[in-house]
Amino acid sequence: MTVRVGVIGAGWIGKEHIRRLTDTVTGARVTAVTDIDAARAEEAAAEVGARALPDGAAVVAADDVDAVLVTSWGPTHAEHVLNAVAAGKPVFCEKPLATTAEDCLRIVEAETAHGRRLVQVGFMRRYDAGYRQMKQVIDAGRIGEPLIVHCAHRNPTVPESYTSEMAALDTAVHEVDVLRWLLDDEIVSTQVITPRSTSKRFAHLKDPQIMLFETARGVRIDLEVFVNCRYGYDIQCEAVGEEGLVRLPDPAAVGVRTAARHSTEVLTDWVGRFRDAFDTEFREWIASAAAGDEPTGPTAWDGYAATVITAATVEALRSGRVVATDLKPRPAFYGGAA
Repeated sequence: MTVRVGVIGAGWIGKEHIRRLTDTVTGARVTAVTDIDAARAEEAAAEVGARALPDGAAVVAADDVDAVLVTSWGPTHAEHVLNAVAAGKPVFCEKPLATTAEDCLRIVEAETAHGRRLVQVGFMRRYDAGYRQMKQVIDAGRIGEPLIVHCAHRNPTVPESYTSEMAALDTAVHEVDVLRWLLDDEIVSTQVITPRSTSKRFAHLKDPQIMLFETARGVRIDLEVFVNCRYGYDIQCEAVGEEGLVRLPDPAAVGVRTAARHSTEVLTDWVGRFRDAFDTEFREWIASAAAGDEPTGPTAWDGYAATVITAATVEALRSGRVVATDLKPRPAFYGGAA
């Protein structure tokens, strides 16, 4: 079956996913588009032969929409996801699931009351081949029990609108999700250390930042977030266990030897680094929707956890203290203790 997708939000990422669903993923067709900018919605819809609709509620209610993709402004996510759950339609929501823990819990409660998983959150790193290989190694016990994880998330530069708090909310949120998944463990505390700032930043920004997390089983995680590193977009992850370690591979690149130097290219943005992961993410989401199965990707509970942990990290940045995440117990509906 072809899954007819309604898209709420036709900004850059919305248009990128419309292209992906149209040109890359089989079994999907975009049939409806809306955006706060009506002209932008009309343009995006016309490019793929879809209808432009006046608002998100109209997209969710449309008879020719089987599944909903939410790529609008973050504070609007909760409203659209809740509408999709009420309509009984699968919904893929780009991160964040919601901007407050309270709204995330409203979604969790609505989905639990519905009795079946409908919500998937767009944490694409779980679909990256390198991270999936790391997950297989850790789950198979090949490095023994994990003890320490070292991570780095580096961007060449960020715009002036980027704030110190966004290092947690927009950047480290990807590590927060993928590390919870890799370790099958929960983050219980967070701390932020601010070393000497780079002179390449805007004056208002604390950059780099070192984030320290502790999990329920005592694994210690250090994450360097450096968003003005200048040299490229660089994602690193290394898990150290009792019997060995596993390291995330760098993207494949040819080695060039010339002028007495040996060099390899470094990517410059997240689009190139995770393009294949995005494609895999949407292929698997569409396949589950077409089969009438529950989505297998990050859940509404994962979205809640990421929002709570990153909010605690912002508090840690501002206060200079170690901050407990104070996550609520995971419901049995999402694999928690009965």
